[in-house]
Amino acid sequence: MSISAVRALLLAALFVSVSLLSVAFSEAAEFKMGVLDPQSVLEKSKAGKRALDGLKEYVSTRQKLLGKDEEELRNTERQLKEQAPKLTETEKKEKEGQFRAKVQEFQKRAQEFNMELQKKQKELVDEYMKKISAATQTVAEKGGVALVVDKGSEQTVKIVIYNKDTIDLTEQVIKEFDRVNK
Repeated sequence: MSISAVRALLLAALFVSVSLLSVAFSEAAEFKMGVLDPQSVLEKSKAGKRALDGLKEYVSTRQKLLGKDEEELRNTERQLKEQAPKLTETEKKEKEGQFRAKVQEFQKRAQEFNMELQKKQKELVDEYMKKISAATQTVAEKGGVALVVDKGSEQTVKIVIYNKDTIDLTEQVIKEFDRVNK
């Protein structure tokens, strides 16, 4: 079963649960629900901006290093083409082999960088989701909100199709997040 199919089933179960909860709570007490865009909290909060800027700086530094390596490869390739007519077949094969080894090493470094970047992004998201959850819980408890749903964003899967602005807790969570994570 694909991830999107599993997500669709989970969303359907969530909406059924919310419907049942709202019926049950409407008889007993007022049921308050909120929505949140965690991506916005990460991007708009001071601590989140600092973390994202740090990640961007890391990416920029690594890209500069890879760009330098790539330029060296181009120079080596150009020199190899210029020298090729003057080289014996044995020398040509030897230099081509060295060049291929450098290309493979470059590709390996680029792949390692991508894996490292994915790991850093995941660690950042995991760490900040814990902090965002804590801030969300504080805001929800203060406001008497029983359920907060991730509304998604343009970068992620949209879960909530429509919500009134009055139940969007994103700005309140950003303020709480900034208060706690200075």
